[in-house]
Amino acid sequence: MTDLRKRAGGRRDRLLQRRLGPANPCPPGQQGGQYRPLSKADIVAIYRTALRLLSEFGMGEVPERLKKDLKQAGAFDATDGRVCFPVSLVEDAISKATKSFVLHGRDPDRSIEIGGDRVHFGTGGAAVQTLDLESRRYRPSTLADLHDFTRLQDTLTNISWFTRCCIATDIEDPFQLDLNTAYALLKNTTKPVATAFTLAEHVSPIVKMFDLIAGGDGSFSKRPFVKAHISPVISPMRFGEDAVEVVYECLRHNIPVSCITAAQSGATAPATLAGFLAQSLAETLASLVMIHAIRPGHPMIFSNWPLVIDLRTGAFAGGGGEVAVMNAASAQISNWLGLPSGVAASMTDAKAVDAQYGAEKAMTALAAGLAGGNLVYESSGMMASLLGVSFEAFVLDDEMHAAIYRTMRGIEVSDETLSFDDIRDVILGEGHFLGAAQTHAAMERDYFYPKLADRDDPDIWASKGAPDAWQRANARAREILSDHRPDYISKAVDTQIRDAFSILT
Repeated sequence: MTDLRKRAGGRRDRLLQRRLGPANPCPPGQQGGQYRPLSKADIVAIYRTALRLLSEFGMGEVPERLKKDLKQAGAFDATDGRVCFPVSLVEDAISKATKSFVLHGRDPDRSIEIGGDRVHFGTGGAAVQTLDLESRRYRPSTLADLHDFTRLQDTLTNISWFTRCCIATDIEDPFQLDLNTAYALLKNTTKPVATAFTLAEHVSPIVKMFDLIAGGDGSFSKRPFVKAHISPVISPMRFGEDAVEVVYECLRHNIPVSCITAAQSGATAPATLAGFLAQSLAETLASLVMIHAIRPGHPMIFSNWPLVIDLRTGAFAGGGGEVAVMNAASAQISNWLGLPSGVAASMTDAKAVDAQYGAEKAMTALAAGLAGGNLVYESSGMMASLLGVSFEAFVLDDEMHAAIYRTMRGIEVSDETLSFDDIRDVILGEGHFLGAAQTHAAMERDYFYPKLADRDDPDIWASKGAPDAWQRANARAREILSDHRPDYISKAVDTQIRDAFSILT
């Protein structure tokens, strides 16, 4: 009787699993590197040009504090006030850089390892407008939107880390903006998160809030679960003083940094793609040398983001073949150097969830993933050339990333998967594979089944009201926002935070 009950329970479990769908056949962290837009000779030529730029022209507008540290590390003054980096210094910085590290989530099970060819899609951006769920029109982004976006993505498997995706335009004070942005992230998700600090003096008080959440003074620095997005280089080839000071403060508190270079073709970098890549690489290497001079080996994401403008109008262009190939090339170069790579993709120029949206997002995200970008920023939710962010886009992009991970996983070829015996049995037997044990095993192991993409026949689709992707995603986003209301900060700690800081929600 016990055995019968066990068998019955096992059948119920199998039926339940079938209803829930198969286990994830394409989790984040798949290996990239299949797409190589540059030859080895191309990479070497770009790298040597970058080294020449740094050694002959160096960086301008170097803050005195940083200049002192750079010169102590081996840099030298040029005659025009710039600071030049000899090849030996750059290569020393590369050799001593951290090649992989863990990006901690507050939930250890959500931590991710950065480095090698492992690919993770995540977020970024500073959208000042949000695509409203009700009106389908853009409006100014608010702090409430940031809370909603954070808890929405908390449920999405293929967003490996969350960077604030919008600016709370209803907060005018810069410190209040930085503080409440960080609070919104930590209240609504336990994934690794990233934020920005407007000024260096904002870092220490916000780290005190992190310490309260982590368990006491100094606790956060021992296991930092927030990284900082900083753009210390202003193209072409100069430092930004405020951002450099933020770097110093973040390193003092052991905060991992993503040093972002975001030159624009034909404006702040050459219009030729190879020249762009050489200058942008030089600028991102300058950030690496800066980190090396201040605190050798500190965890840094080598975030070389080639951005494109439409040379007919001067407008930023987030989608297109040039964005796809240059960010893929950037990932390829960073991985060749052995550095944790960050690139940008899925920055569609489309304002609506339409054919342009789908084509630009899929093309650029697939190229970045296949090239092996460790962290693919901007890849979830962003629209309107980074000016806007959308709830519907978050859920649609999550499904797109699953398909990209499945593409990256590739095809496993073995005696078992070649299926000679199974083909023989079907040929000589029932004439189809539908009920075969191998078919059920493959269904669980090899196929991703989307929940939003429509696979109904036309009549069934019509009977459901002929919904388009925007409508289906809108319904799904509303469902998540209605049901998922996490609060990852305990009431006791939240009270401490609110007693010490001005929390606006």
